[in-house]
Amino acid sequence: MNLESHITRFTLPNGLRVVHEYDPTQAMAVVNLLYNVGSRDESSGQTGMAHLFEHLMFGGSANIPDFDGELTAAGGQSNAWTSTDFTNFYEILPAANIETALWLESDRMLSLAFSDKALEIQRQVVVEEFKQVCLNRPYGDSDHLLRAMCYKTHPYRYPVIGKEFSHIEQVTQDDVRRWFASHYAPNNAVLAVAGNVTPDRLHTLVEKWFGPIPSRPVAQRTYTDEAEPTEARLTETSGNVPHTSITIVYPMDRYGTEAYAAADAISDILANGRSSRFYRRLLMPGEHFTEIDASILGSEHPGLLLINAQLIKDGPEAEARAIAAINNLLGELAAEAPSGRELERCKNTVESDRTFSMLPLLQRAQTYAMAEMHSEAPGDALRRYRALTPAVVRDTAASLFRPERARTLIYRPAVTNL
Repeated sequence: MNLESHITRFTLPNGLRVVHEYDPTQAMAVVNLLYNVGSRDESSGQTGMAHLFEHLMFGGSANIPDFDGELTAAGGQSNAWTSTDFTNFYEILPAANIETALWLESDRMLSLAFSDKALEIQRQVVVEEFKQVCLNRPYGDSDHLLRAMCYKTHPYRYPVIGKEFSHIEQVTQDDVRRWFASHYAPNNAVLAVAGNVTPDRLHTLVEKWFGPIPSRPVAQRTYTDEAEPTEARLTETSGNVPHTSITIVYPMDRYGTEAYAAADAISDILANGRSSRFYRRLLMPGEHFTEIDASILGSEHPGLLLINAQLIKDGPEAEARAIAAINNLLGELAAEAPSGRELERCKNTVESDRTFSMLPLLQRAQTYAMAEMHSEAPGDALRRYRALTPAVVRDTAASLFRPERARTLIYRPAVTNL
């Protein structure tokens, strides 16, 4: 079944964009609300705000003091996530109770309760999360170190969780109100609904609950992208980690371009499955690595292609051999196009993964919301990937893997004197 043919769209006068898939085979429904705000919208002196606000959105709104209680009574569950670019909220519940989820989401879009108690509780929760994830876990500060090395001016230089937890501790109620007023508006959001809800009913309910919410001015973004790298960068650190880890990062293009799709394909050729080059030629021989992977941090502004490796041995010689082995494979891909068969295998794997991932309603709703945010069809990203040729992949690799563009983080076990 072509799910895209079952999608309807409309926009309310207040600017809220709505995308809907009617699936009468389902007993459940998903309501997904995607806001065009993330950590890229924070100031350098108040990082982690987008993530904190995600938590605060569950602290009660003007007319609904107990969000979770009302949703649970309707047989539903909810969750949320924050990225560098977006903040997303969703509810899964019986389709017959869809109005409850729309009522809940509309009320907190209209106005939060701005409770001092909720702010204090969520500040503590987020600070503890920061300590647990970034300070008390092996390699936990790697994201901080990598972003600081790769970005010097762009707000991507700080992780979503924040630069330091003191920024979260210092957030005031006035800060919260300003963040809400400047970002959480219907004209800055996409509402996606998937499940057994007819288009006519969905349209009526959305107009009922979201139509009266006024649009608001949204904070403008004034930053610019990072300059193209002119020299390699190296960060060396040590900590309570079991093995030496090497991460090599290359700046890549923004979402939606051919170069973005090619970088995604390159990461798959290198590390997606047992037929990948890293697995066959670097991991299986067992000479240098216990783990090696490649991935992309896809984003609305130029992002990062990452190669992360765990070494079998520690020490300068082992590090040099490992980096040389990685660079040799990257150089091959930059010099010679992958075979049509190798690229086709990657395309088939990606398409298969995408097809199966779209079976759950939640993934479908989130995919529709993101596509609508990008003003594209849900299948456009896969079509860009499918259109890649071996020559485009080679040329993108040659552009990516120039030595002066490499950012390398070496994370070594701390030396202890017994």
